[in-house]
Amino acid sequence: MVFKRRDKRPVLQAMQESVYPRRGWGRAISYLKLRLHRLPDTPHKIARGVFVGIFMCFTPLFGLHIILAALISLPLRGNVVAAVLATFFGNPLTFPFITVGSLTVGHFLLGKKYAVAEPQGLLQSFRGAGADLKDNFVALFTEAHTDWTRLGQFFHEVYLPYLVGGFVLGLIAGAVAYYMTVPVITAYQKRRKGRLRQKLTEIRAAAVKKADERSAGK
Repeated sequence: MVFKRRDKRPVLQAMQESVYPRRGWGRAISYLKLRLHRLPDTPHKIARGVFVGIFMCFTPLFGLHIILAALISLPLRGNVVAAVLATFFGNPLTFPFITVGSLTVGHFLLGKKYAVAEPQGLLQSFRGAGADLKDNFVALFTEAHTDWTRLGQFFHEVYLPYLVGGFVLGLIAGAVAYYMTVPVITAYQKRRKGRLRQKLTEIRAAAVKKADERSAGK
């Protein structure tokens, strides 16, 4: 199993390392690349899985990236494990660039203007949407009135542009990743098969030599 660990981590430690790996993101990325190289599947299927995983990183469906990547890769006949691993392209280091890029492209395509370069305004939109969700949920059990103004504003100014821009950038990034992955995986698998054949030849040669030595000894 790719994800099976010999030493099970506590829940809090696992959550903390999902945000920032214990040995840093550089080591984590190297580990993911190694796992991708060793997947037992054809280069094109692995590349299709990578395409789906990268594409999902550009969608605003936070919390569902891994699940959706796995599900979407099935009808596309992509490698599910590769799709899941590729979702780690979206991390605290890359999400700021993904978010700003997706919002910029989305607003441009929708013909809207929004100060995406101001983090404070973006955070305020998220907070307002969250507050509406909380207040309206409480209103279900009280006599308070529901008000979806801030959530509606968030949808039109942030979520919808993010969805549109992320879809476009996700397709581009996924396609680039696909065409980069195929030759890399192909070369790695050929080199690995060559090493395995060489090792098998050496083992057979050693066995023959040992058998000859036994025959000579008799």
